Amino acid sequence: MPLTLQSRRIYILPTRPGLVAAALLFLMLLAGLNYNNSLALLLCFMLCGVVLVSMHECHRMLSGVRLISARAEAAFAQRAGELLLGFENDAPRARRGLRLRVPEVAPQSFDLPAHSSYVARVGYQALQRGRQRIDRLQLSSDAPLGLFRAWTWLHLPLEALIYPLPVALQPLPAPTSEPRTSDRARRLQGDEEWAWLRPFQDSDPPRSVAWKAYARGAPLLVAQYDAPTGAHRVLSLRSLRALALERALSQLAEWVLECERQGESYALELPGRSVSAGRGLAHRCACLEALALYEP
Repeated sequence: MPLTLQSRRIYILPTRPGLVAAALLFLMLLAGLNYNNSLALLLCFMLCGVVLVSMHECHRMLSGVRLISARAEAAFAQRAGELLLGFENDAPRARRGLRLRVPEVAPQSFDLPAHSSYVARVGYQALQRGRQRIDRLQLSSDAPLGLFRAWTWLHLPLEALIYPLPVALQPLPAPTSEPRTSDRARRLQGDEEWAWLRPFQDSDPPRSVAWKAYARGAPLLVAQYDAPTGAHRVLSLRSLRALALERALSQLAEWVLECERQGESYALELPGRSVSAGRGLAHRCACLEALALYEP
């Protein structure tokens, strides 16, 4: 994966301030020649030398930079995603004013100190669900004086996984088994397990407050318990046959997120593929990936 930027792949052109500076230097040269002013000519030639040095340094800002990693984060359709690219600077000089951008997206600016590495984050626009290829990225710099701009194109084999856009159209389906005893009885029987703590609300009974955590200085929190043992929600595409395919997949994505917000166990059923009941980040990603890659 390591990719070193070579000089022959780096392009450079003057910026608008650079063109203005070139025009002013040309006028200064004409004035010095017209009036035979040696001091004006000396100043003009010195400034021309500064401009040439700045052009050379601008090109060196990119030359030799190494790209050591590249990864595309998954995103929901029609929303912004994120790319993570790791850069490394082996040179004893810092790389200033670097800008990384995807076409039609705002750039990300960063610096690379000497003998260091940095992970740059830049956004991309997610389109339709499935796999989206990121064709190219642009790395540029106008340091040190902003008179020139050097840039190069990074052509990387980046593919982002795009999940269906979550849309709430119907309520969650009922769990596969209904509890027949009270919450307190189920907890005493061991049918429910403690799952997590959430902030206290005015409607919560005082007995549900985690008083031990409150005594240690934590804010008022309420213990959240899982559904009864063996009970989970089945999120099935067949139950949404009345909807168009893409809207049905969007509804399933919303159900997956809603189950995760509530800390419930859930299973996903698609024609030809199913994900067994579970919960957590890995389970959420597995379900969303199945929805993203589903083909009828």
